[in-house]
Amino acid sequence: MNAASPSRAGWALVLPLVAFIAIAFLAPIATMLLRSVHDPEITDLMPRTRQALARWDGIGVPQMAAEAVTADLQEASATNQIGRLAQRLNREQNGLRRLIDVTARELEQNPDTQLARIDPGWSDPDLWRILARVTSPWTGRHLLNALDVTVTADGALVRQEEVRRLYVDLFLRTAWVAALVTLICALLGYPYAYAMAASGPSLRTLLLFLVLLPFWTSLLVRATAWIVLLQRRGVINEGLLAMGLISETGRLDLIYNMTGTIIVMVHVLLPFFVLPLYSVMAGLPTSYVRASASLGAHPLRTFARVYLPLTYPGVAAGGLLVFILSLGYYVTPALVGGRTGQLISNQIAFHMQRSLNWGLAAALGTLLLLAVLLLALTLPRLAERGGLRA
Repeated sequence: MNAASPSRAGWALVLPLVAFIAIAFLAPIATMLLRSVHDPEITDLMPRTRQALARWDGIGVPQMAAEAVTADLQEASATNQIGRLAQRLNREQNGLRRLIDVTARELEQNPDTQLARIDPGWSDPDLWRILARVTSPWTGRHLLNALDVTVTADGALVRQEEVRRLYVDLFLRTAWVAALVTLICALLGYPYAYAMAASGPSLRTLLLFLVLLPFWTSLLVRATAWIVLLQRRGVINEGLLAMGLISETGRLDLIYNMTGTIIVMVHVLLPFFVLPLYSVMAGLPTSYVRASASLGAHPLRTFARVYLPLTYPGVAAGGLLVFILSLGYYVTPALVGGRTGQLISNQIAFHMQRSLNWGLAAALGTLLLLAVLLLALTLPRLAERGGLRA
């Protein structure tokens, strides 16, 4: 009993943290995963249509479903939900908004009018197959849309129209930017971390302070400072102009494009590469390097064959951290990216805040989460198999 009491006391101390993680972290992720495949909005607006089409064999025009659609549209008009329904259906098939609006107006004036007399589109079985698919609360439409794929009326998977193919290119652009930012951080961070590990106590303290300083400065402040530096009449352009390196008409476009996004992301994420690498370098025994030098190895050969392999764990940890953080970056592209410097996170925010297409936003977030989990699970194992562990 005495042994059980400390255990219960320990769980009592951990319980608030577990509850916080569940509420602030796990619950939002679970909600996002659910929204990507569960969309009851159309079902709630067209409940009779859903029930009627559930018993339809997919052949011809279902008369019972036509009556159900009439009743659902009349109820939506009476409750001022017809605009919401038309907009929502138009996301699934272009032209449905006009069809719903025209039909709803005609039913208000002549409630007994048949749908086919209002618009010949109601006589198309493909339209009813689309309604049967979109009125289901469980759907893979959003995940398919996030991959630039759509479902035809007969259930076949095809690529979206070229003008609507957006998200695959954004995912590829995001991965490319993340890889480039990681590479630049490695090229800049490795010498800096080595200087920290090889310097004396006073210089090491100063270098460590410079690395930690960005963590004490607001991200918004840092982004604003870079805007001042990089804009066409900013500090960098004015300095280059004063030195005669560029002309007045040849000012560099360094901001509100992909160049500005990469520059600011490197500045923000560089400490996340330096600190894990420095922690590995600081713990390396110097005897291996001295032994290589005593055997006559050139300093470059010693670095390439001895020191660099020993620092692979830090390179892998820092690179993985920077790459994963880059995949989900939002604030920097939003502030300095302009039109060409946007990443997939900005598109997720657009659908959450402006288009209100939460299902598609959740699907994009789900695919991004799966990519991050895949990287987090596979890269460390590949690093271990490739000898990246000391």
